[in-house]
Amino acid sequence: MTEPQHQFTLFPRRRHTKIVATLGPASSGAAEIEALLRAGADVFRLNFSHGAVDEHRARVAAIRRLEALADLPIAIVADLQGPKLRIGTFVAGAAAILEGRPFRLDSDAAPGDATRVCLPHPELFRALAPGADILLDDGRVRLRVTGQGSDHVDTVILSGRSLSDRKGVNVPGIVLPLTALTPKDRVDLSAALDFGVDWIALSFVQRPEDVAEARRLVGGRAALMVKLEKPAALDHLDALIEMADGMMVARGDLGVELPPEEVPVAQRRIVAAVRRAGKPVIVATQMLESMISAPTPTRAEASDVATAVYEGADAVMLSAETAAGAYPVEAVDIMDRIARRVERDPGYRRGLDMEVFPPEPTSADAITAAARQAAQTLGAAAIVTYTTSGSTTLRAARERPAAPILCLTANTATARRLMLSYGVRAVVTPDIHSFGQMVDRACALAKSIGLAHAGQRLVVTAGAPFGTPGNTNTLRIAWVG
Repeated sequence: MTEPQHQFTLFPRRRHTKIVATLGPASSGAAEIEALLRAGADVFRLNFSHGAVDEHRARVAAIRRLEALADLPIAIVADLQGPKLRIGTFVAGAAAILEGRPFRLDSDAAPGDATRVCLPHPELFRALAPGADILLDDGRVRLRVTGQGSDHVDTVILSGRSLSDRKGVNVPGIVLPLTALTPKDRVDLSAALDFGVDWIALSFVQRPEDVAEARRLVGGRAALMVKLEKPAALDHLDALIEMADGMMVARGDLGVELPPEEVPVAQRRIVAAVRRAGKPVIVATQMLESMISAPTPTRAEASDVATAVYEGADAVMLSAETAAGAYPVEAVDIMDRIARRVERDPGYRRGLDMEVFPPEPTSADAITAAARQAAQTLGAAAIVTYTTSGSTTLRAARERPAAPILCLTANTATARRLMLSYGVRAVVTPDIHSFGQMVDRACALAKSIGLAHAGQRLVVTAGAPFGTPGNTNTLRIAWVG
């Protein structure tokens, strides 16, 4: 692996929406990761559904070296596989199937054929009842349950022409008796925490109890993100948002189990609810999927990315496009261009301004709302926050201001986590002991990193006594000298 040895500077992103890039075989080396960073990636995702733990460890090490060279906090998300259900194998690797024919899913590990295949998840046999639908291979094959036993389920084939080895299984409309953390996830979680990721993404969450277990295991060593990919989770949306630090709209499996026309509605509902709670939300899956093999996206894909940006999502995500695609850097570049173009549209700002959520009746929320208004009225170069835990900066991001948010913190872990949030440029700075010192440092930093130039104004929020967590009660307008 070739390691860059040079210092380099990334000018401030000219957009508020963040880009998450998934690393994989097409983007594992330090040079490739640096190219993604330069193209516009703000956050890197490690997909623990693929790759060995040692491979992910090496990617984290490469990111941290680049972080030091660029002097820029970088967030890393470890995405756990979760209880992904899959069928077994076939004698010939695949089998032709016919609509209207019977098909059995059973516990026999022997390779399958056109009449049966192994389903190595006995808990499903107890959960399924006649009339339930089973979707295989992302919905390309649909079965309907006609009968069941302790070690099998009988179905009739409703649609589909062929099945191949280890395709995924989805069971819409049924809460499965499965925990969101498998034994593999527990091993992966421990490893990811050991090598210092910033976010843990929890897959296939169905109910609040799944999050409580993960929260206990994480133990505050990383922020916890809940992936919404099971329709059952939508019945507990408010509770899940409250328990999580951030959310991901994972439209892959969600789109399999929901009717297609329901997915955009669910996405909009989720994004609005998470924004209202003041937590970061990612829109993910198949955003520029054609770029796995093509140098440009379809117009529909460009529109899909734009829709997520118009909705005010904190981040949009690339999966296989950057992990295994032929054009990973180009995918990030195009996503960056789409986001920047949308954010220049006057309609984008009007839409966000119409969706500003009313502040809570606290001094901190009142000051943060006033900071947004002051920055807009004055044309300020940035809103400045000082935070230890991140809560002050998250409140500012909730307001979706037109100005970027310059977050000053002495906590490196906080800075990294906040790089996922809308409009935030986090800077790790030695501890600050007074409001005046904070203002002076903010002006110098805003100028040095290109957020502001001499003669521009900053809107600065803080608390008195200075440095008291959750005590934001002061707003000041500062001039950059």
